[in-house]
Amino acid sequence: MAKLRVRQVKSGLGAPRKIRRTLEALGLRHQRAVVKPDNPAVRGMLFKIKHLVEVEPVTGDSEKGV
Repeated sequence: MAKLRVRQVKSGLGAPRKIRRTLEALGLRHQRAVVKPDNPAVRGMLFKIKHLVEVEPVTGDSEKGV
């Protein structure tokens, strides 16, 4: 299954509660990366917070470098 590396690059402070809860649900913290499966649920959450994160696909061995 494909995976995505997600890194929060902007703060969620001052954002509406729904956006802060989405960041929390994805396990994101400022300037830290997490690897998530590429599925419709995760894509929907990422679409909601696209202005706060950077997303890139994970290929092969690069998953270890989180």
